Amino acid sequence: MSKIQTPYRYDFVGSFLRPQALKDAKTAFQAGKITKEEFDKVVNEEITKVVAKQKELGYHVITDGEFRRTFWHLDFMWGFEGVAHENTGGGVSFNGELALLDDTYLVGKIKAKAHPFVEYFKFLKQFEDENTVAKYTIPAPAQTFQQMIVPANYETTRKFYPTNEELIQDIGVAYQDVIKQFYEAGCRNLQFDDCTWGAIVGDAAKQRYASLGIDLEDVKKQLLEVNNLALENKPADMVITSHICRGNYHSTFFTSGPYDSVADYVFAKENVDALFLEYDDARSGGFAPLAKVSPDKKVVLGLITTKTPQLENKETIIKRIKDASKYVPLDRLYLSPQCGFASCEIGNKLTEDEQWAKLKLVKEIAEEVWGK
Repeated sequence: MSKIQTPYRYDFVGSFLRPQALKDAKTAFQAGKITKEEFDKVVNEEITKVVAKQKELGYHVITDGEFRRTFWHLDFMWGFEGVAHENTGGGVSFNGELALLDDTYLVGKIKAKAHPFVEYFKFLKQFEDENTVAKYTIPAPAQTFQQMIVPANYETTRKFYPTNEELIQDIGVAYQDVIKQFYEAGCRNLQFDDCTWGAIVGDAAKQRYASLGIDLEDVKKQLLEVNNLALENKPADMVITSHICRGNYHSTFFTSGPYDSVADYVFAKENVDALFLEYDDARSGGFAPLAKVSPDKKVVLGLITTKTPQLENKETIIKRIKDASKYVPLDRLYLSPQCGFASCEIGNKLTEDEQWAKLKLVKEIAEEVWGK
């Protein structure tokens, strides 16, 4: 088993643009032109190729690019008992663009079962070697919690959970079970992807929750509670990190705002080993909130954007890393893009070559700042 741990000095969030062969196979499968076995064969082949490309670039962390899922978060939720979904043509607005998402809601109590993502991880793990380690990404417990209490789901959820506390308890316990499943499958590096903290920063969030009669500080306490409950009993040799994002769909965003208002919670008190933080543009605010990061956490600075193809200026990024080191020591800082390249299978507005160029830049900068 590989001894490498995440994060690495140069790292990435996890999702990659879907190759054309994978898109074509998905279309053919949905049209009934190829079998599930034929589709799965293409998926396996494309994952094998994307892992090889990660290794070719010299990366020490590998993922399956999230090629087996349609949505970065919802597909995972469907792996719990008590969760159902339906494509009704609805979605969520991302800066003027509608993100088409399956309705995902409760039909019973949330419970863990043998999760399909664990089998997906096993396929990825075979590619580990002495220079690489497999990382798997799943939505944070807080993301599942928020999904079940959005206005469209609130009434249905209350049929099964009269209070948020009861919902938090079941989600936390279900995640503990799935984390154990990953561990037993040989996973030692798991990443929570979490848009909930990014969704409650800024004035827009304050207004949104105020209109619902909900105290924003209570929301923050509940997000922290469900995430930390899931992390209870985590094996000591398992690294669990968290990627915090403000939304990423087809190169658009969901919210804007600095981390100041959530730093006392997630930076200071969430029991993850490292934070992957979105810091690619002015919407993210400054580095001052990093002073709240507890000394046991590492910080991965997401200074390279996945939303546009233009390459960042190397000297500018190096200066920003030095600016961040005023709040967190350089030896606890790492570098990555701010998000994945394809949070949903639609992907962001850049080419595969431009995607890999971004990762080459991340590696070059990291080696210049921290050495090889």
